[in-house]
Amino acid sequence: MERRSFHDEQAKNKRDSILLAIVVSVILFALVFTASYYFIGNTYAALPISAIFILVYTWSSYQYGDRVVLSSTGAIPAEGPRYTYLNNTVEGLAIAAGIPKPKTYIVQSSELNAFATGKDPEHASVAVTTGLLETLDRQELEGVIAHEISHIMNRDIQFMTLVAVLVGLAGIVSHMMLRSWRFGGRSKRDSDRSTGLEVVILVVGFVLAIFAPIATRLVQMAVSRSREYLADASGAELTRYPDGLADALEKIGKYNRGDMKVSESVSHLFIADPNRSALDAIYATHPPIDERVKRLREM
Repeated sequence: MERRSFHDEQAKNKRDSILLAIVVSVILFALVFTASYYFIGNTYAALPISAIFILVYTWSSYQYGDRVVLSSTGAIPAEGPRYTYLNNTVEGLAIAAGIPKPKTYIVQSSELNAFATGKDPEHASVAVTTGLLETLDRQELEGVIAHEISHIMNRDIQFMTLVAVLVGLAGIVSHMMLRSWRFGGRSKRDSDRSTGLEVVILVVGFVLAIFAPIATRLVQMAVSRSREYLADASGAELTRYPDGLADALEKIGKYNRGDMKVSESVSHLFIADPNRSALDAIYATHPPIDERVKRLREM
């Protein structure tokens, strides 16, 4: 079997990102269109409004999505002598990866976790929890940082950040539509005047409002699982010590309770799922830690 280079994997990630971005955009366009039609009641007005909204929202999400992610997780800049080693580690591994040093942030949480975000390697950030800094030794911390640097190097972050913001939008619009239907929404007179096409649009909208969050969550899963394995492998290549990340993942699996209470829309960005639930067995955004550790031990 032919071995794929990291350049090949980066190119594949870019192609997959475009395909999945199209899938998410189509789902969101259909959802926003039906929501616009529901509240406006005019197809010709709803179409351009929906198209403009999606284009503007997608562009702004790409440009500023990392700020939304950092804000939603409560991340603060890692400044001062207390974080000198952390910043030096991020800088050293960034140099080894051939990318600019990402901005470094801290998330106040006893959980052991980390994530990377940004629109490209030139505008990227790495965040780690206080629990991670306090629990891991130097080699383990280097392994985790190398994993996150690899997400930046492999250009995972641009689409993963975009998906985080768009998934959040799908949840907001779906909730708004379902809540409106629940409490009456349009008047009975409007309903009585509805044509067959309008009824179909509203039925499709109702179905989308229910299933769009599920569909976008599946896209999160498709984005995250294979890329976690790739980031583990390329991170191990950066440090030349796979056991460092393997040991870190074992501690993460042992100590974490999965109760960081961050938005589900950003959960796929973390090195380990920050919110554990019964549904993880169905559409977990992360591969099993035991399997990740096994692969690292075999390197």
